[in-house]
Amino acid sequence: MNSNMPLFPEQASTFAGQVDNLYFFLVGLTVFFTVLVAALSVFFAVRYRRRQANEVPEEIHGSAILETLWIAVPFVLAMVLFVWGTSVFFTIYRTPVNAMEIYVVAKQWMWKFQHPDGQREINELHVPVGRKVKLVMTTEDVIHSFYVPAFRFKADAVPGRYTYAWFEATKPGRYHLFCAEYCGTSHSSMGGWVVALEPQDYQAWLSGSAGGASLASLGQKLFQNLACASCHLSDGQGRGPALEGAFGKAVQLEGGQSVPVDEAYLRESILNPRAKIVERYQPIMPTFQGLVSEEQLLQLVEYIKSIGPKAGTAKGAAPTGKEKLGK
Repeated sequence: MNSNMPLFPEQASTFAGQVDNLYFFLVGLTVFFTVLVAALSVFFAVRYRRRQANEVPEEIHGSAILETLWIAVPFVLAMVLFVWGTSVFFTIYRTPVNAMEIYVVAKQWMWKFQHPDGQREINELHVPVGRKVKLVMTTEDVIHSFYVPAFRFKADAVPGRYTYAWFEATKPGRYHLFCAEYCGTSHSSMGGWVVALEPQDYQAWLSGSAGGASLASLGQKLFQNLACASCHLSDGQGRGPALEGAFGKAVQLEGGQSVPVDEAYLRESILNPRAKIVERYQPIMPTFQGLVSEEQLLQLVEYIKSIGPKAGTAKGAAPTGKEKLGK
């Protein structure tokens, strides 16, 4: 697409071209059939108009070929659009592995970004060009929507849960960020920028920015302050399961259900620990709803993600890694 066209933002992500190609195909298809139907309507109105008052048209008994065509053609077009659209959808919303994770907390009326190494930003997000970036998003109040037109993607930040999105910037630049979900009286001012930098410039930005403590280290401190370590013993003998190596594995619940230990699971376990009870553990963990902020939740989650199996435990064989967070 011509980036000089004023009606369209430039393409700046790996899937922006795919979105545009599908969009313009839909527009072209719509224009083609609109013009075709309008032209045929005029043609048939003139060609088969009544020329005499007593004229009776010839009786038509139908055509098998015509019936087959107007069933087959729409079916083929519908299947093409379905397969193409599904492919683009999964490309955009299936987050890749090994992507750089950045936490996003939306709030009336600002975007707060937290890098794992400790860098914090408000209404401006710095990312490297050519690297996949995964956003883990939530909101402190109402629904917001993270929308970057140049990247051709939009994802909602929903209260009480984590949502995920990803992108990979293809060229350096400063790209508009908008909230695309009406969120209150100052919705129009809830904007910002995504700044894509060359890898060496991004590293220079990281070095020069005030990073502070990492999310994991802040989470570790909070984990100790909340006395979580008194129940989640590393040897697995506490009132709650050990958490080393738990993230990314499956957990067995009472009743036989198995669920993955991901960010959403950990969040729910902290705020509503009785929602899913792990096998062999009692539902005695208190809720921390209202006691920790969204940013503190992210710190706890990042800390639990950062702790691997205990030294000397076979990889992938830590029995305590399959248990649920719960005192």
